[in-house]
Amino acid sequence: MAKNLTMHMLHCVVGPQTDAALEVIEAKAAEVGAALLVHGQQWQVWEENGRLVYQDENGLLDLPLPNLIGAHQVQNAGAAIAALRALGKNEAACEAAITTANWPARLQRLRQGPLAQAAGRAELWLDGGHNPAAGQALVEALQRLQGRPTYLICGMLNTKDITGYLAPLAEISEGLYGVSIEGETATLTAAETAAAAKSVGLQSEESPSVADAIATITAKDPTARILICGSLYLAGHVLRENG
Repeated sequence: MAKNLTMHMLHCVVGPQTDAALEVIEAKAAEVGAALLVHGQQWQVWEENGRLVYQDENGLLDLPLPNLIGAHQVQNAGAAIAALRALGKNEAACEAAITTANWPARLQRLRQGPLAQAAGRAELWLDGGHNPAAGQALVEALQRLQGRPTYLICGMLNTKDITGYLAPLAEISEGLYGVSIEGETATLTAAETAAAAKSVGLQSEESPSVADAIATITAKDPTARILICGSLYLAGHVLRENG
């Protein structure tokens, strides 16, 4: 929510929603006295010719694409712009917000640190998404990148829908290395993760650690794209390990 300092009104920016979800949001907004800024009604955003186009009642903005990769990040950027416009910010502020945004463990490229050095010429990426929607978003985002064979290093919790997450990724991945998440009692074992990957058609095997998996992948394909994925807990361990 954003509070407009000029109008002294509470605003709630709403991204794309199902009708049922929007009804709940509308009811809660009425209860607290918030003015809604709803995607598709008060504002809209889309990608066109490699640019982000945003439009609301105040006019149209033609901006660079967000710093964060993927169609879902275009929608997220639109919501952020709607909030900024409600706060009275100008076009320069909107552009700065979306082109300098940094979101660790959301398709984050690891370029420095021990793990990145171990990857050598391979690309090393990190993402903490852990549900079927995240799997679908990753596929769309990865397809925007220059073609390289993609390998997954995956660790997940046993409370998540691992097959739902991996099914879309199986379509674009050469293989998966399952790892356990150190120190997490709810982790799936490396063997369980590898088995789940096989069940959706992914070639897979166990690995004792992320570092070992990177070494195995780069020995096989030095210029691969490696995505460490499946859990924010795993992402946290990787960020600490990579320094």
